Amino acid sequence: MDSTADAVVVGSGPNGLAAAVLLARAGLAVELHEAAPEPGGGARSARLFDADVVHDVCSAVHPMAVASPFFRGFDLAAHGVELCRPEVAYGHPVDRRRTGLAYADLERTCARLGPDADRWRRLMGPLVEHTRELTDLLLGTLRRPPGPGLAAVLAPRVLALGTGADELLFRGPEAPALLAGVAAHPMGGLPSLVAGGTAVLLGHLAHAGSWPVPRGGTQVLTDALVADFRAHGGRVHVHSRVTDLRQFAKTRAVLLDLSPRGFLDVAGPLLPPGYRRALANVRYGPAAAKVDFLVSEPIPWCEPELAKAATVHIGGTAAQVRAAENTVAAGRRAAEPYVLLAQPMAADPSRGLPHKQPIWAYAHVPNGDPLDATELVRARIERFAPGFGDTILASRCVPAPELEADNANYVGGDISGAAVTLRQLLARPVARWNPHTTPLGGVYLCSSATPPGPGVHGMAGLHAAKAALRREFGIRALPAGW
Repeated sequence: MDSTADAVVVGSGPNGLAAAVLLARAGLAVELHEAAPEPGGGARSARLFDADVVHDVCSAVHPMAVASPFFRGFDLAAHGVELCRPEVAYGHPVDRRRTGLAYADLERTCARLGPDADRWRRLMGPLVEHTRELTDLLLGTLRRPPGPGLAAVLAPRVLALGTGADELLFRGPEAPALLAGVAAHPMGGLPSLVAGGTAVLLGHLAHAGSWPVPRGGTQVLTDALVADFRAHGGRVHVHSRVTDLRQFAKTRAVLLDLSPRGFLDVAGPLLPPGYRRALANVRYGPAAAKVDFLVSEPIPWCEPELAKAATVHIGGTAAQVRAAENTVAAGRRAAEPYVLLAQPMAADPSRGLPHKQPIWAYAHVPNGDPLDATELVRARIERFAPGFGDTILASRCVPAPELEADNANYVGGDISGAAVTLRQLLARPVARWNPHTTPLGGVYLCSSATPPGPGVHGMAGLHAAKAALRREFGIRALPAGW
């Protein structure tokens, strides 16, 4: 079936939706195709156990929604999206007596770090001061080097956090644990320069906008994007699995919010052999095993302040986080894996009821691991919150292979779209000056397998749409806001 649209977007995760919105606002006739029953990809919510309780299906906490140039231009507030900022952006229990807490307020964070207060202030303060240019750089196409002023701020911090030298900077265990917990987000070996860059970006955002949750669930982000797309004439097709790009042969621009493997599936025979081999050689990283809990009361943390954190990293000391991540990166299960946990009602009480609350968590596991992580995650939480198990009313696990079954972009349960290594960040998914372009005329990649990588920021969609507008339609002036 041939499309009569000017442009087609395949896949409706945040990046696909961002591309569709930008193209539609530029005045093009745009169609969006989604294989699932509803748009959104990983940015969806559901009432899993109880009609009064909202659980997020994949993404839950959104520091990038504050920082992203795409979402700044889109203006979430103008579309009715309220970002609820928790008092504590993220927390990290080291043991039952010691806990690192990254408050939204930098000075309050420093006050809790005692002898490490000045060191944390010197680390994070300049990043907060340069947050706009820093986020614009790190969420860009990764082709533009930083100016000398920003480089002087950024380079030594990425090197320190990316080589493990940060532990030498601090006297106590809390600050290194906080940084290691953030550095583990990309799922891979530690330390690494990519993890150091992640710790710089996400770590400083705790004090420059916090780590908010959308009121009502992540679904509201998707709903706002879809509504705007439709308001500008866009058409959404769900239950519409694209299997061959040749069905869009007459369409001037096709943007793919697909993994490299997904691109091969729909376009393999059409691609030059070298590019096809490069896509086939893309390496996928460790996976998530996601567990949802319905609980009768807030988690009984040993450290009461953790109840104010929407995000909690469970991994113990910085050394323990590194050991667990390196074990999983080597393809083996960690006995005590890193667990990322979200308790959204810490910031958004509308998600449930006092005696019915959602808890979102996932453990890092090897790619494709079929482990049901429910008991493992429960035990990891209970280590720092004795009695947690007694509060559980219901639970479910989505093992890594089921994540892929639900969303084909999560190959083997890799929610990052491809391993986030230094090589695969600089050549994502292949070495190409503009990796959003492809050897096929009019065909672009806009998934998290392209720069700037994973996260709910919409920037891969923005970059790909800008390239398509310029190259296919001669449009250089972007819609208002961008």
